[in-house]
Amino acid sequence: MVSSLNKPISVLIVALPETAGSALYGMLDVLCSAGNIFQTLVRSNDEQKLFQVNIVANNEHPFTCGNGIPVTPDCSIFDDPMADIIIVPELWLGPDEALTGRHRPMIEWLRRKYEAGATLCSACSGAVMLAETGLLDGCQATSHWGYQDLFRNCYPKVKFDPAPSLTYADPNGHIMTAGGTTSWHDLALHLIARYASPGEAMRIAKVYLLKWHSESELPFANLVRCVPHGDSVVKKCEKWLQRHFTEIDAISQVTELAGVPERTLKRRFKSATGSSLVSYLQNLRVEEAKHLLETTDTPVDEISNAAGYSDASFFRRLFKRLTGLTPSHYRKMFQPILAA
Repeated sequence: MVSSLNKPISVLIVALPETAGSALYGMLDVLCSAGNIFQTLVRSNDEQKLFQVNIVANNEHPFTCGNGIPVTPDCSIFDDPMADIIIVPELWLGPDEALTGRHRPMIEWLRRKYEAGATLCSACSGAVMLAETGLLDGCQATSHWGYQDLFRNCYPKVKFDPAPSLTYADPNGHIMTAGGTTSWHDLALHLIARYASPGEAMRIAKVYLLKWHSESELPFANLVRCVPHGDSVVKKCEKWLQRHFTEIDAISQVTELAGVPERTLKRRFKSATGSSLVSYLQNLRVEEAKHLLETTDTPVDEISNAAGYSDASFFRRLFKRLTGLTPSHYRKMFQPILAA
């Protein structure tokens, strides 16, 4: 626990031109406030500095990160600053934009610091940079759900799972990846709980109105993704299914449209899109159900039928497996937001 130590835990937050400023400065602000902001608000006398947080970059020259937000680094990787924890926050990257060939000195520095004993953390797409180090190979990792195809294509050795809000890549917790855009909240609270105390994490959560995203990313994920490929037959089948996914015999009809044996179509579909034909159809149907739950008060059994499932109990099980929530809980979570 930090409270028993003579000095704060040292933290370096990586800043690059691709860095999202909200995550960079949000993490810095919250970690710097641990141990003192709540105590100030309640006029306590036991304030302390729990984390010493600095921004590290490729060099010490000021620059702008995502959306033109100014950054003045505290130190450079070539200064080889010491740190107990190094955090790579969200990066502005496209869903098929790897970091191959970019920021090699930073990537090599991260690898060296891990080997020297530092704990590495990432939030959202910062996991792409950790994947470039090779340290995630063979390990569990998470990031925003929009990057699952990038990991599948460019980092196939990483056991990528978009569902968790926070994942340990190693059993000792020396590499952690956090999920979607605001998952830096979860990461910051976790670090405060782990290195200071759970009580201090709860105090920070109360001050900043932060919450642990225990529901995972699944409810927020778009199940149907456009995956570029060159198989014209599969493209034709995708377009047909997008218009006729509610039909009971959709698989047999689309197979007839393709003009190839069903087994061949399923193999080609999986190869081209990364998804099985059945999964693609299920995703289309569940996305339709999500839309109806968000925008109407239609009973769940009727939504099941409208989405293509006459068996409402099967639909409920499938919906929960793909979204992490029951249809009723999904409606409660999202309908008020859209109706506000």
